[in-house]
Amino acid sequence: MANASRSKRYQEVKNLVDSKKVYAPEAAIELVKQTSKTKFDSSIEVHLNLGIDVKKGDQQVRSTILFPHSIGKSKKVLAFVPADKEKEAKEAGADTVGGEELINEIAKTGKVDCDVAVATPDMMVKLAKVAKVLGPSGLMPNPKTETVGANIKKIIEEIKKGKVAFKNDATANMHQVIGKASLGNKELLENFTTFVEAIKKVKPASSKGVYIKSATLTSTMGPAVKVDVSSIGA
Repeated sequence: MANASRSKRYQEVKNLVDSKKVYAPEAAIELVKQTSKTKFDSSIEVHLNLGIDVKKGDQQVRSTILFPHSIGKSKKVLAFVPADKEKEAKEAGADTVGGEELINEIAKTGKVDCDVAVATPDMMVKLAKVAKVLGPSGLMPNPKTETVGANIKKIIEEIKKGKVAFKNDATANMHQVIGKASLGNKELLENFTTFVEAIKKVKPASSKGVYIKSATLTSTMGPAVKVDVSSIGA
């Protein structure tokens, strides 16, 4: 009975969206919030299909972005630092801080509890010991995602403020949460625009033809709303 009720509610909100229409960003944001009918604070996500060849290494799309407005839950940060940097990392907001002892513990248990792992450059060679634990989880610190650096305080603070790393998946798609449904339309639009601009800035030079083939906004369990991103960053 609950499923039938949920299905009926979904159909009602889905009917508000013209599946053949590509909406302007402002209208798409308004519509995706209007069709968010969960009892909890839904996440608003953007899904992009990119015109890249994922088999070519020079066409991988990856970078980092610091959103102008909160996208929701703060990330749990683990910092691999030498002893003289531990206090600095803790004061910057790292949830777990440690050096070789922490690395040995992870190597022994095969477990790591964090959303993002960061490190100072001198710790990278020591992290080889836990590469098989961090790597498959996408947690290995990497200069390309700005999770490795001497200024560990800045790295941690930016992540805590909402800085995220993004990367295309194996099917040339990009998925990113840009905020909660409770966030204002203006703020969601600014986060959305900032994300699309960031994607356009890192377009691979060897990528030919249409770069962003399609853009879609959705809320948790809500219908998809197609968005026109041609004017963003133009």
